[in-house]
Amino acid sequence: MNSIWRFGDDARREDAAAWVVRLEAGSLGETEAVAFDAWLSAAPDNANAFDAALAVSHIYAAAGDAVTKALSERRAAPAPVGRRAFLAVGAMAAAAAVAVVVAPDLVSAPKATTYVTAKGERRTVRLADGSTLDLNAGTRLSVTLAHDARRVTLDQGQAVFDVAHDQRRPFLIAAGDRTIRVVGTQFDVRRRAGKLSVTVARGAVEVRPSEGATGQAYRLHPGQRLDHIEGAALTQVVATRAEEVLGWRSGRLVYREQPLGDVVADLNQQFSLPIRIDDPTLAATPISGVLMVDNQDAVIRRLALLVPISTVRSDAGVVLRRAVASGR
Repeated sequence: MNSIWRFGDDARREDAAAWVVRLEAGSLGETEAVAFDAWLSAAPDNANAFDAALAVSHIYAAAGDAVTKALSERRAAPAPVGRRAFLAVGAMAAAAAVAVVVAPDLVSAPKATTYVTAKGERRTVRLADGSTLDLNAGTRLSVTLAHDARRVTLDQGQAVFDVAHDQRRPFLIAAGDRTIRVVGTQFDVRRRAGKLSVTVARGAVEVRPSEGATGQAYRLHPGQRLDHIEGAALTQVVATRAEEVLGWRSGRLVYREQPLGDVVADLNQQFSLPIRIDDPTLAATPISGVLMVDNQDAVIRRLALLVPISTVRSDAGVVLRRAVASGR
């Protein structure tokens, strides 16, 4: 009989249900964990099937007592002949359906909470699941804590996520055309002007194309950074010092061969008076160094030590220009 069901989406759903059982039992060894990661990334539909199976499991767990009572009340009604196989295969789905009927309050859609920081503002948010989010200036994101997953949508900005471990509820971050998936770890996500970067400080993070997007999935480990331009096929993974990337939380911006234009974009999130570069060549000039973010004038003076620039000030802002060497 198994051969009847072991094909197509039925096989995928059975595999997903089996992985959910193993994960919730807490009996997954290192070898099986590697096998699970391989199965999860083998096809986009595998992750979707796993999420669906996990959702059913959580719905049933949340409404267990109500489901048990409802099922016991229906025992008197005999099952039609020939449907035993169907009931065996669809038991989880049937239980979820009963849960929705008898306990709608337990499975109602959770509400999203939006967090926003203004220019120059940093904020720490502690979620109900124990996770901590450090938001950089100019950030907007929304958080939904559901029974099956913890979901974040990063509209723009930068945040460090210190995610509480919860095998039953993966932590998913939607950032443009990429989705970041974790169980428990610490990492930085930056999304500005169509550019996405993910830096891992602890644990492991999976970055994969969102539904409808193209590209491959990547699994990042501590000391790795993924850079991606939204809408483009090119994605790059490089080695980095995570403690430097996360340094912005203490007001310290560390750059290693970063374009001056990216540095100015960061500074424009910290100060109300905008900084502009009119010269594309100057904007592309790579710089390396450390900038302490305090007073805007002081920061620009420090920036001039890293790259030869002059400034032109007006009420509209500050324009950076390439410094002209003075003659002797």
